Amino acid sequence: MSQKKNSRLMYLVAFLLIFSGVGYLVVTSISQNSTYFLEVSEALAMGTDNLDRARLFGTVGDSGLQRDADALGVIFNLQDKEDQSKIIRVRYTGAIPDLFAPGVEVIVEGGINPDSNVFMASTLMTKCASKYESTGSYSSGDHPDNIPYTGDVY
Repeated sequence: MSQKKNSRLMYLVAFLLIFSGVGYLVVTSISQNSTYFLEVSEALAMGTDNLDRARLFGTVGDSGLQRDADALGVIFNLQDKEDQSKIIRVRYTGAIPDLFAPGVEVIVEGGINPDSNVFMASTLMTKCASKYESTGSYSSGDHPDNIPYTGDVY
């Protein structure tokens, strides 16, 4: 009897150790790879101390755009979509997307440099105009349900 109890106890302990190990790995991998996704106004409200790793969304400002002469990249003002007076200065080093221009919505990922208060972006993505966005409204006659069925074509 006692040997049967010991083997059950060993299986239970082994199961708990494996389960807790897997749980620990999941929790640590999620916390290490988590990144805030913020608009410019939200990032400014958080303060620069909390922006060591973040993903920011905004619009490229009309002023302050300059190509980085030292490296492949760009320096620009990232404006909040709603309140364009809220600005974060961004420096990105890397290949610049073709659609990058003033007024374009972008997402930058990186962290703030506490010495210069410049957001150092490691990733720059532009929002592309979708060819699937509606350009106008349709009349009820254009809806596929209103196309007559002829019976010979599917």
